[in-house]
This record gives sequence, structure tokens and C-alpha cells, in this order.
Amino acid sequence: MNICIIGTGYVGLVTGTVFAELGNDAVCVDKVEEKIEKLNKNEMPIYEPGLEELVTRNRKEGRLTFTTDLKSAVQGAEIIFICVNTPTSDNGDSNLSYVKAAAEEIGQSMNGYKIIVNKSTVPVGTGDMVYDIVSQHYNNSHDFDVVSNPEFLREGSAVDDALNPDRIIIGAPTKQVAFRLLELYSSLEAPMIITDVYSAEIIKYASNAFLSTKISFINAIANLCEKVGADVEDVAKGIGRDPRIGQAFLNPGLGFGGSCFPKDIKSLVYTSQKFGYDFELLKNVLEINEERVAHFFGMIKSRFPNLEGKTFAVLGLSFKPNTDDMREAKSIEIIKKLTAEKAVVRVFDPVAMPAAKKLIDSVTFCASAYEACSSADAMVLITEWREFKQLNLEKIKNSMKTAVIFDGRNIYDPSRKEKMGFEYYSVGRGKWPKSS
Repeated sequence: MNICIIGTGYVGLVTGTVFAELGNDAVCVDKVEEKIEKLNKNEMPIYEPGLEELVTRNRKEGRLTFTTDLKSAVQGAEIIFICVNTPTSDNGDSNLSYVKAAAEEIGQSMNGYKIIVNKSTVPVGTGDMVYDIVSQHYNNSHDFDVVSNPEFLREGSAVDDALNPDRIIIGAPTKQVAFRLLELYSSLEAPMIITDVYSAEIIKYASNAFLSTKISFINAIANLCEKVGADVEDVAKGIGRDPRIGQAFLNPGLGFGGSCFPKDIKSLVYTSQKFGYDFELLKNVLEINEERVAHFFGMIKSRFPNLEGKTFAVLGLSFKPNTDDMREAKSIEIIKKLTAEKAVVRVFDPVAMPAAKKLIDSVTFCASAYEACSSADAMVLITEWREFKQLNLEKIKNSMKTAVIFDGRNIYDPSRKEKMGFEYYSVGRGKWPKSS
């Protein structure tokens, strides 16, 4: 099929590339000329494992192209995917200006029947809005359909998620339109669920809200474990074995960040209020998540009441491993708290330092975890990159001023670290440190 993808962010770039990999002709459109120029040189605007190789191969074989010419891309396509950014304001209201602009240009450019697919995460009712806008700018207002096909891509594993989806949701106005999308996805052999447009629009928000609820729940349990001296990791294993609960997303730590969970929960709360429902549960989920950094920082302050002049090695800057995304990254909050109290901060991340340098100042960016930890009073682990699990901690201990670890992701075994001679503090595993 001939496909047009509007937007070359995480969702658009991965979606277009994977459709090309499946044998379709995909044209990715973006207004940012610099981004398109780089993509045409096989230079990726984001870090995503496996993406660069797929882009390079499919460009070489002629199935994947990048352009700023939306009109020609729309006119040459059978199916048009809207994959633009939908940022959320502080009150949770979704900013749909990019979706509206895309719909307007699609309407002005169409030359026949098209299926327009909202793949961006958008609140319920956006399909109707897109239909109305396209109709206003297209001579034959009935010669197209609007579909909701939410994405479920995880940063750091987006390519694999796109090639091996656990389900495909298609919210369509008619079965005939749905079957056309089914045909596009048929080679993936994934479970496909056909719904109305409204249901599909809610599914993405409901999925992310439920997963976020699991994270906040286990973090609340971690708080209790710290007070009584229990081990939250054992608790998580015990409840996760129940098939009705499952082990996934029962990972205590610093809470969720990134571009999806915080934004989507706020949007769902706002949308619920708009339609007359007070989603108190999700408000509590956000409250628990927002206090995680302060809670963790309190642990650091318990051990080092006076931070002035103390040196902290912060390992991990991106909001999660295998990405350079700094949106809602806990590292930013923790570093700001440390520097506000005149601590010396040395940082290292395997991938995200170029992005972090645009957002963080008053720190020293180091070439390795070992350099960051040298002469440090404490290591503060923020992001659970695999390479941090494989560090030579004996070497690190010998280079530090005081062998103290604050593990915000519980990646190490407490008893082993204590036997090595570390003061080791983690989340939900024993009581807090005493002041030095």
C-alpha cells in the first residue's frame, strides 16, 4: 500500500519505517526541514535501538522516503496516518493544534478517497474533530473516513513493539474501513480488535492509566515497607505471581516519567471532568508519583544533612534505559535539588548526555560511570541502564571518598553490596539511613 505518515517523532518515524519494512511504500512528512535533511542522510533525530538500520535499509530499497511536501505525500497515499505531538497543559487539557493543522492540510490536499488514521494519542472525540476539519477544507466532504488506531510503542523497544505488537486496535466507522486497516496489518499476525472510534480513543489512555496505577501502588507499598523493615521486592514477587495481577510494572523506584504516562493520565482526568466524572483514583496515582523524588531525596538528606561541598555521582539521566528522552526525567528533579543545596554533581549516561546538556547546567558531564564516581561522597543511581548492573563496583568503591550508594531503581542486591563494604540504600527495602 501507499502510506503517508505526518510527523517524524517517535511514533511517526517508527511507524513509517516499520510499514516500509513490511513491504509498503511509506512517505514520512515533517515541517522541520532540518530534521528531514538529516533523515535523508540516515541521521536519526532520536535514539531507538534498531531504528537506524531499518531506516537505512528501507531508504536504500526505495520503500521509505522523507519530505516536507505534505500535499504530494497525501495525494499519493491511500492511507494517511496523523502522528503529531499532542502535548498536555498543566491542567491536563490536550493541545491538539498540531492535529488540527494536519487535518486542515489534509483536507486542502486530498484528491480522492482516503482513510485518515489518528495514531497520535488524542482524547475521545478527536476523530469527530478531524472529520469536521477535513470536511471544511475538502470539496467532497463524504469522500474519506477517519479511523482511530492508537499506538502502544515503548521507548527503548519501539521497533520490536511495532514488529511484534501484542494487539492492534482499530476504531472505525464501518467494517469495510476496518478491514482495509486489517489488510495493512495482516502480515504481523497479531490479535486485532475492531471497535467504534470512541472506544479506540479511550483504550490507549485507559491502558497507560492502569499501568501507571500499578507503579504508584507498588511505590506506596514501598513506603510502608520502609517503615516496617519489609522488602518490597519480595512483596512484588509475591503478589505478581497471582495471574490476576501479574509481575509487569510492579517495579518500585522513582516513579514513572517520559512523554506518555504523566501526560496521558492528566489528559484522562481532564477529559473525565469535562464529561462530568471526577476520576479521583488517577489524581491519587499522580500525587504518589509526584512525591517519589522528594521521598528519595529525603533519603539522601537523612544520610547527608549538609550537602554543601559534597560530591554526588548521578548515574543515568534519561527517563528510562535505551532512550535519550529527557521528558519528565527524574534525574532533572534530583539534580536540581542537589545543586540547590550547593552539592557538587557529576553525571554520566550512556546515551542521553547530548540531550541532557540542553536542560541541565551546574554539573560536570563525565565520560564514564567510573569517572563520575571518582572521589564522590555517594553514587546516586537514577536510570537502570544494563551497563550499570555490570559495573566493577569494587573498583568504584576504591575510588570513592565514601562508599555510599543510593539506588533509585533497586538494581543491586543489598546484602552483596553491604558485604563489599558499601553503605547501600534502596527503595522499599529496609529502613532509612541515619545521619552521618
